[in-house]
Amino acid sequence: MSDKKHTPVDEEEAKSKTELAQKIARQSKKAEDAYQHLENGIFKATRWFSTLLDKLLFNSKHTKLVALVLAVLMYLVVNYDSMSKVYTTSLKYTKTVSDVAVTAQYNSDTYELTGLPEKADITITGDAASVTNAANTTEGRVYADLDGLSEGEHTVKLKTDGYGASVTVVTNPTNVVVTLKKKTTQQFDISYDFINQNQMDDIYSPGTPEFDYTKVNVRASKDTLNSIAFVKALIDVSKQTSDFEQDAKLVAYDTSGNPVKADIVPETVHVKVPVTSPSKVVPINVEVSGEVPDGKAIDSITMDQQSVTIYGSETVLANIEQVVVNLDASSLTKDSSVVRPIVLPSGVGSASVSQVTMAVTLGEGVKKTIDGVTINYINNVKNYKATQPDNKTTTSVVVFGTQKNVDKIKASDINVYFDMSKAEPGLQEFQLFVEQPEGSLVKYSLVESTYKMNVLGETNTSEDSGTGVNNG
Repeated sequence: MSDKKHTPVDEEEAKSKTELAQKIARQSKKAEDAYQHLENGIFKATRWFSTLLDKLLFNSKHTKLVALVLAVLMYLVVNYDSMSKVYTTSLKYTKTVSDVAVTAQYNSDTYELTGLPEKADITITGDAASVTNAANTTEGRVYADLDGLSEGEHTVKLKTDGYGASVTVVTNPTNVVVTLKKKTTQQFDISYDFINQNQMDDIYSPGTPEFDYTKVNVRASKDTLNSIAFVKALIDVSKQTSDFEQDAKLVAYDTSGNPVKADIVPETVHVKVPVTSPSKVVPINVEVSGEVPDGKAIDSITMDQQSVTIYGSETVLANIEQVVVNLDASSLTKDSSVVRPIVLPSGVGSASVSQVTMAVTLGEGVKKTIDGVTINYINNVKNYKATQPDNKTTTSVVVFGTQKNVDKIKASDINVYFDMSKAEPGLQEFQLFVEQPEGSLVKYSLVESTYKMNVLGETNTSEDSGTGVNNG
């Protein structure tokens, strides 16, 4: 076998490999030295820490400190859960919502419920975002679950729903006492009331309504039914100017006019209502109060309107014979033109004119005494016989006004009377009164203010009742 011939290239490659092996050996040596150095460092640190613990734990000077540290560590470990809960609770947010409507779940067809509060307060607890959402929700409700309960008194807990599972809700009150009563049915007649009459033109008046039926069934407990005085159909007449029809709501009321909660079957009644515009022409009368200054008197009053057309219901108009205009004489110092409003009687909605203009003339006032005015009596409700000790049956009256007006007054024009409504048997004095005629421009005053009569205990059915004076 012949020897191989080494080329320069082979020698160079061999040299490179040798250098690489030497480099790897050096790096391995360095890594081994670093690891040994780290191991020695850890050993020294451990030995130092162990020596320190020995000094701390087994040195009598540090016994109390060590015991305290160990006690704190043990307390933290044992009470970790409780402390966690306290910390978590401190992050909770609470909000109170007032006047939340309270409803009930029960068989309303069979039972009547009383005692349930209309509203309650709720306290919501949870994280801030959840509490805010729950407080603003429209889905939340407070209710009493009465399903399955029988007739009688029950204490139940209010419940909540719809506020979300992430919050806790507590109600105030928490418990309520309610009563369930069995319902029965009773029939009532239907009456009526007109509502919103202030929104109906004053010249119109609603007539008697015609109902499709006149009786209605009311369902409630016996106690509630016994408290019902009447059932009314509420007929809305707002803006009505002619005959109309509508379905009027039915409402039950007690004797004081307060609504009673009950089931009315059906809840409405169909009505037909005639609308009229009743009117009446009546005179205008001037009522004078006070006295004209400086000894003067009113001589005449001339109005630009002598009568007026008034509007109202036929029942009201039937009892009205005149309307009044008030004039304060104490404000007059000379002949004047005075504008005054017409005073409409109760029940009259409007009139063809609302005021009148009066031409008022004055004159010098004079007094005149008129004798022989008959004394009359009123209200002899017990029909007593009576006599006058002095057989006196007339009195005198002083009249005041202008000469023209005073001269027109006669004794027969004046009504003087006394009231026997409180008369008792025996001799007694009665207060005398003089009637001031409507529209008169003359003032009357009595010369004497009392009148003696001997009232007998026996009664008399004759026209003058034995008084010796006239029945006023």
